[in-house]
Amino acid sequence: MKLRKEFLNGFIIAATTGAFFLLMDAMGYGDLFYLRLINVIFVLYGVNRSVQMNIVDGENNFVNNAVSAMITALIGVFLSIIGLIIYSYLQGGDAYVETLSKTFLFGGNPSIFTYSASLLFEGVAASVIVTMLLMLYWNNRLTSD
Repeated sequence: MKLRKEFLNGFIIAATTGAFFLLMDAMGYGDLFYLRLINVIFVLYGVNRSVQMNIVDGENNFVNNAVSAMITALIGVFLSIIGLIIYSYLQGGDAYVETLSKTFLFGGNPSIFTYSASLLFEGVAASVIVTMLLMLYWNNRLTSD
């Protein structure tokens, strides 16, 4: 299993998610929490792309594809959070984070670290869910040995 495709697709996830949120922020919709649900589409696309690339390369083992899918999703999450941290500091630090969505996991006035940690938990959970869903979809096409 080469990690090159996982990094590429993880970067695609992070780049499309970042572009989407920059666009939403520019349009004035950056504070709407439910728009975060749309980034699941980008994660689904990137993870599915990794599995498809594995299949094209002849990798039909279910476990190897599940590991590849999970690595892809986690790379996308970590790169997205790094991008958010950098962007938040460029926009004013903790003062910027306070302007983000009001429905926040920890409540109150979060710091950049607290906000990023919350999104990390959310992103890891979404990664597991997306990986499981796609592996269920690809289940009849892959071998389990």
